[in-house]
Amino acid sequence: MKKLADMLSAELGNAFEAAGYDPKYGKVTLSNRPDLCEYQCNGAMAAAKEYHKAPFMIADDVVNQLKESTLIAEVESVKPGFINMKVNAEFLAEYMNGMSSEESLGFEKAENPKTIIIDYGGANVAKPLHVGHLRTAIIGESVKRIARFAGDQVIGDVHLGDWGYQMGLIITELKKRKPELPYFDEAFEGEYPEEAPFTIDELEEIYPTASAYAKEHEEYKEEALHATYLLQNGHKGYTAIWNHIMRVSVADLKKNYANLNVEFDLWKGESDAQPYIPDMVEYLKKEGYAHYDDGALVIDVKEETDTKEIPPCMILKSDGASLYGTTDLATLIEREKLYHPDEVVYVVDKRQELHFVQVFRSARKAHIVRDDTKLQFIGFGTMNGKDGKPFKTREGGVMRLESLIGDIEERMYGKIMENRAISEEEARKTAKIVGLSAIKYGDLSNQASKDYVFDVDRFTSAEGNTGPYILYTVVRIKSILNKYKEAKSEPVKGIVKSAQAESEKNLMLELARFNEAIENAYTEKAPHKICAYVYELANAFNRFYHETKILAEENEERQASFISMLLLTKEVFEACIDMLGFEAPERM
Repeated sequence: MKKLADMLSAELGNAFEAAGYDPKYGKVTLSNRPDLCEYQCNGAMAAAKEYHKAPFMIADDVVNQLKESTLIAEVESVKPGFINMKVNAEFLAEYMNGMSSEESLGFEKAENPKTIIIDYGGANVAKPLHVGHLRTAIIGESVKRIARFAGDQVIGDVHLGDWGYQMGLIITELKKRKPELPYFDEAFEGEYPEEAPFTIDELEEIYPTASAYAKEHEEYKEEALHATYLLQNGHKGYTAIWNHIMRVSVADLKKNYANLNVEFDLWKGESDAQPYIPDMVEYLKKEGYAHYDDGALVIDVKEETDTKEIPPCMILKSDGASLYGTTDLATLIEREKLYHPDEVVYVVDKRQELHFVQVFRSARKAHIVRDDTKLQFIGFGTMNGKDGKPFKTREGGVMRLESLIGDIEERMYGKIMENRAISEEEARKTAKIVGLSAIKYGDLSNQASKDYVFDVDRFTSAEGNTGPYILYTVVRIKSILNKYKEAKSEPVKGIVKSAQAESEKNLMLELARFNEAIENAYTEKAPHKICAYVYELANAFNRFYHETKILAEENEERQASFISMLLLTKEVFEACIDMLGFEAPERM
């Protein structure tokens, strides 16, 4: 289905043309004065310069051409040259019924779907997920779901940190604690044990212990660096330990990401890029894209238009070691070979922007990606506590993600048990769903690039612009539909009648904005635009609900129309919150 604003723009364009003006001036936008009109056109103001005519005279000419419009019920010219209009209620009802009958609620899918890889998550193995991993997971998951709804083929890649110094630290600490293990016996010829020599809890304790010790003991650090080197060069025993680390860590990560309703198609890491690095380095040197500078291999990426210094992208350090830039470029080679993406999107802390400027420029300069492959960096801000500093535990440490989720769920459970007489089992299940909405909506309702304050009290409130408020609205709709079904019959889609009250029409107008809201969120990869839309939709529905006796309506045809509109409203809400990465319970 065409967007309502586009249909109105076409109508205005025809009117401009019929009045003797260029139809390009017919663009219609949502009114910024809803107390005066529903949509507006400011084209006469722009046309005045071209036609050397007062804008209100042009607006009058255009309005005269709209008297027979079936889309527009009321239209007027307002000095100095605005065109204000209200949508025909019958046409709007037909639009509602069209949305109900169309796949994806009438959203026009992309004619030429793209293949998009979204790189988000970025967890390090052998470390627990903490609140610092929250934003990349939540934003990346939503961007992925929005693009899929729009019709693109989207591949989500967790891109694990699994191939660096931390691996050498774990191996060294494990050797210190359990030197008798066969992985450290160079003469060992048999099969290594299938069971890991550590649990996830032990593994998560080993790394910080080793890291702290290495900072105080140079010998230990050198041993860990050498262990890293041996692993990266195929040491059999260390490779077996690495495989154990990966299995134990990934199983735990999958469980924690599942608690966030976050899923990845690819569980690849930096290690997957390693086989591509030697050939890439030779190619960069041979073709002259990289050169040595003080012993390090670098690619110059500075451009004449730069207003600030952009250092070269380092490919190999002077000792031959690779870096994050090396791995990211090699990963692009792997992605091009395996998936041929049209876009690669990175959802990463905005403080990494310079790194990705260097990587993207290097990839283009060396033709590692095709010229038409879009590389995009979505940099997110910091999640802060009420003190304005990065979110911490009460003790001042970095909070584990599962602890944060648990705290929010417990908070929601308490509220649910206070207000409702339901079983503990149902309350726990509902608290999990609503708690997740509080976390995700609290994050996503902010523009990704901005820092924000994670206010637990506000985010868990059922009032205001929060996840629980949105879910309470959806649950209210579900309750009405269930009561109607029990008392009357199965609700019927697509039988919405012309609105008779302002709040009813306003709800329809909000529903009609669905396609436009999703398209904007998709184009700009901006989940916060969906949050803004569902909040306005929730407000519009709740005004309609409070002003309308839906289940007490005596006119059965009118009541059936209300119920049909509620079915559509529920579907729009469910589509939106699914793109945000959460769902609504049956009751709260």
